[in-house]
Formats: sequence, structure tokens, C-alpha cells
Amino acid sequence: MSREQQDALSQTALAVFRLNGQFLSVADRLAEPAGLTAAWWQVLGAVLPEPLPVSGIARVMGITRQSVQRIADLLVAKGLAAYEPNPAHRRAKLLTPTPEGRAAIHRINPGHEVLAVRLASELGGQEAFDETVRVLHRLSAALDAIEAAQEPAPVDQ
Repeated sequence: MSREQQDALSQTALAVFRLNGQFLSVADRLAEPAGLTAAWWQVLGAVLPEPLPVSGIARVMGITRQSVQRIADLLVAKGLAAYEPNPAHRRAKLLTPTPEGRAAIHRINPGHEVLAVRLASELGGQEAFDETVRVLHRLSAALDAIEAAQEPAPVDQ
């Protein structure tokens, strides 16, 4: 059974890597008319519901804090986001979208809606789309659980 499981893991990883590339390509196309990149859209999207520190955005997105910091600084420089004081931590400021940032995200919505409808149709309807989302969340949660259970590597003395 172990060989079958290894093959399944490899096939899953390859499919997810391909999906990641496909989503980034589609996101870049959707974001371009709004003057954004996929990465800028991701970071702005993470702070639409509420301002977050860079470390919180990195956790939500599953990428490094340094990557988010670079993008956040670019968004602030372009006037699409702003840093505001964080009452919970003096040094870790909160990133929040500006009205211009929210307007840019709003310009993406029509293309986003068209893609969502087409993808639901290709998957066989909304129920199949919802099941796809559930399976992806289960996969992510399983990987989180495995990572959380990992023992720290021993330090050579």
C-alpha cells in the first residue's frame, strides 16, 4: 500500500503545482486591467475584511513574511494600501486597503464572476464546485496537521 500512497502523493503534488501555475496565470489576466498583479491582488484581498499585520497575511496566504512585506511596501508606495497603528503590537503595523485599493479590487469583480460561472459549469455545476473546495480544504488541513505534529529536527552539537 505504501507505494500506492507515495504515487498518490506525487500525483497530488504535481496536480497542485500545475493548479498553482494556472491560478496565477488566470489571476494575472484578471488583475491586469485593474493595474494589479496576482500577488498584489492576493495581499489586498487578504486585508479586505480587516487590516492585518504582514505576518498575519503571510500565515493566511501560506508564504513568507518577507514576500508579503515586499508586496505590502509596493502597495503602500502605489497608494493602494496604507499602514496603520496596531493596538496589539507597536512595531507590527496593520496593512489596510485604501479607497484606491478597494476600487482596483472592485474592477476585477466582473471578470472574476465570469470565470467563476464558467468554472462551475466545467466542473459539472455548483455542487461539484463546492465539493472541489471541500476536498482542497481537507487536503490543506491534513497537511497543516502533519506539519504541526512534526518534531523539531535535532540540533547537532
